[in-house]
Amino acid sequence: MSTTTTPGQPFFAWRQGQLHAEDLPVADLARRYGTPLFVYSKASMLAALAAYQRGFAGRKSKICYAMKANSSLGVLQVFAQAGCGFDIVSGGELERVLAIGGKAADVIFSGVGKTRVEMARALEAGIGCFNVESESELEVLAEVAGAHGCTAPVSIRVNPNVDPKTHPYISTGLKGNKFGVAHERTLAAYRRAADLRGLRVVGIDCHIGSQITDSSPYLDAMDRVLDLVDAIEAAGIPLQHIDFGGGLGIDYQGVQPPAADQLWAQLLRKLDARGYGDRELMIEPGRSLVGNAGVCLTEVLYLKPGEQKNFCIVDAAMNDLPRPAMYEAYHAILPVAPRDAAEARYDVVGPVCESGDWLGRNRDLAVQPGDLLAVMSAGAYCMSMASNYNTRPRPAEVLVDGGHAHLIREREQPADLMRGERLVG
Repeated sequence: MSTTTTPGQPFFAWRQGQLHAEDLPVADLARRYGTPLFVYSKASMLAALAAYQRGFAGRKSKICYAMKANSSLGVLQVFAQAGCGFDIVSGGELERVLAIGGKAADVIFSGVGKTRVEMARALEAGIGCFNVESESELEVLAEVAGAHGCTAPVSIRVNPNVDPKTHPYISTGLKGNKFGVAHERTLAAYRRAADLRGLRVVGIDCHIGSQITDSSPYLDAMDRVLDLVDAIEAAGIPLQHIDFGGGLGIDYQGVQPPAADQLWAQLLRKLDARGYGDRELMIEPGRSLVGNAGVCLTEVLYLKPGEQKNFCIVDAAMNDLPRPAMYEAYHAILPVAPRDAAEARYDVVGPVCESGDWLGRNRDLAVQPGDLLAVMSAGAYCMSMASNYNTRPRPAEVLVDGGHAHLIREREQPADLMRGERLVG
């Protein structure tokens, strides 16, 4: 049987009737490590990163992986070894970077609710930059930095009021979103930052959303940000870097986003035309680096026919793959070893005691109990958002590198979930 690649995930392909991750049959991994199981392709991550690196060739730039997409240590290690910095949104994420031997100087600290403890720890570690998201945060950060006898490097995240044309839950650049400083307040915020002891202005930041599949919102946002750069520097406040965030989408269901190198060719032409082509650039891709690098393997437990719907009940659930329940998000669900049999239409659901526990609706599948299914494009915002609801241990994770499989997270056990709990009296 010839090799057939999966849509959007060329490093996952069927060979001799079996789905492979790079050179390894995923069924073998399921037998070895159990299910549910997340399987990641290192080659896929590096190929996605290479598109950004091509796009920025010859430019002063830093690619900071937005680790909220997938913060597993083995994944972070891949990007650190490839020369990436990191974009974090919590003190816990900083500790993960440090745990793999990463440098805080290569870290951008974003997020709307940084605590004083998180600020102090980041300053102590030598953070590269704080992306400040409100005027009140400027005041608190200056106070914390002064108390610790140091200076905090800052950029201000601008909310440019640009529609990213994505799901409202993952839109971040509109006036109604909680993120960033309003476009019309940005210059005043920079003047205040420049006046505050304990702060050092180093850049400007913008992030308009996630899973963006059209280049026009990026182009619109760049124009609005560069207008602000003009005004800020005219006020005597120099900016060393311009950070255009991340948010580029992936192909979940046949919608093709622009390739990263092609998108940045467009953006860099605009940047050059505006006279800012020599500035240091920062970007923070997340999903576009890891989303299509992962699948979740799950075993079919039961087939349950019904008058209105047929249910395919599997051992993965909404606690393992939260995106469908949270966003009604689509993930392709494919058989690991396709059967030569008639298909039936199923809702693919998990064991969690919620009607919202579904992974896919109205899927045509030829399956039997014991078969393995692959939930595709599961490398981003799945394991990083997974929970222990219903006291369900989180899955194991495996990183595939050619013909080698590396267990990068052991499957949790019930005892792990109860370790910090105490009985009363």
